[in-house]
Amino acid sequence: MQMDVDEPVVGITRIVLSGDLDARGSGEIDVQFSAVAASRPKVVVDLTQVAFLASIGIRTLMLAAKANNRKGGKLVLLDPSDAVHKVLRTSGADTVLPVVRGLDSALAAVA
Repeated sequence: MQMDVDEPVVGITRIVLSGDLDARGSGEIDVQFSAVAASRPKVVVDLTQVAFLASIGIRTLMLAAKANNRKGGKLVLLDPSDAVHKVLRTSGADTVLPVVRGLDSALAAVA
């Protein structure tokens, strides 16, 4: 699992995840991902390049979103593939983690 962080707009952090968000992938990014998500008030998690999402990956996303929310922040998921979005819907995670399409929509959702 690869994790890159940038700031497409001042004050908004984008975390780009690439690979499988399974047990191995979650373990590789969990601490750093949680730290970044919890320390930034406006976070867009780009899932465009995530090919697979397991329950442990959902846990990683949920815990980061919860930490972000406790500090008054906003976190959204951007452009998951159809397969990843299906996992989010089936698990009900999409009712807690907002899923948006398009970077402009994501930026507006956290602004």
